[in-house]
Amino acid sequence: MNGIVSPLTHLGKGTEPDIRGFHSPLFQTFEGLIVVQVRTPYPSTFSCVARDPDNGDLGVIVQSKFPCVGSIVQWAKAEVGAVATQAWANPVYGPRGLELMAEGKSATETLKTLQKEDDEEMVKHRQVGLVDAKGEAVSFTGNECMDWAGHVIGNGFCCQGNILAGESVVTAMAGAYESTDGDIIDRLFATLKAGQSQGGDRRGMQSAAILVVRKGGGYGGEIDRYVDVRVDDHPSPIVELERIFDVYDMTLLSREDPSRLLKIEGTTAIKIQKGLKALGFLESVTEDSFPQRAAEALRQFINENNFENKATEDSTIWQSVYEYLLHQANM
Repeated sequence: MNGIVSPLTHLGKGTEPDIRGFHSPLFQTFEGLIVVQVRTPYPSTFSCVARDPDNGDLGVIVQSKFPCVGSIVQWAKAEVGAVATQAWANPVYGPRGLELMAEGKSATETLKTLQKEDDEEMVKHRQVGLVDAKGEAVSFTGNECMDWAGHVIGNGFCCQGNILAGESVVTAMAGAYESTDGDIIDRLFATLKAGQSQGGDRRGMQSAAILVVRKGGGYGGEIDRYVDVRVDDHPSPIVELERIFDVYDMTLLSREDPSRLLKIEGTTAIKIQKGLKALGFLESVTEDSFPQRAAEALRQFINENNFENKATEDSTIWQSVYEYLLHQANM
């Protein structure tokens, strides 16, 4: 299926897009979404751009058979919008798109302006997805992008890709985003894994990245980069991205459910002391209590592993820290 396509906003089931002024567009419906596919050439990528309706977080996740993809594709600004610029990417689409949305333009208006300011012939090689602070999503796939290329636009998100194994890559991504529980981070990871499960980039894998912004959500509350993790060159970049994110999550975020707080008592207290002893933080284990010296040793372990955000003062320990301690102690 080939053709020239326009940017399309989300449409409900049974609703046809306004195609006036566009030459031979071709589309299908998928679970109430619009799927557009076209032909093309250049660095291949698949990505998801989204806004979390619960808290306004904005994010982008991406994978490509191209090195350091996160440095080119993903752009986001808290309370403004997010952009993925790819295929024969125009990196200016990122900062310029955020500038336009910060001025009050919608995602659709921003896309039109970006294309107007770009070279007319080069627009045919572009692929871009945008979401604004109100959750309006829009995506565009130029008719010169390499097969398979296309996008899906949903409620508050869009998935797009080029040089893909097939249409099922983006439809699987959209389905995963809509069906996954959790926050925007969980849903973005689900989209990337779903896309790869359908073949992803037909040339293979090389790099992946995730960026999520939240006002004051960054380190120390001084910046807005809530999540910024990249894998620039790796044979399994999605798996590696998840691994590094798990460390990032433990170290910098506080997403763990309160139900995962464990009381430091009984067997748990003994295992913590044995783990601390095995790692050299504690000289001996007290079987019937958790003495002050054990609490101090645990605090030292937490600090040395950069888990200060997981520190507690009420005789509890986060399950993630507990499991990490036992793993490090080979228990």
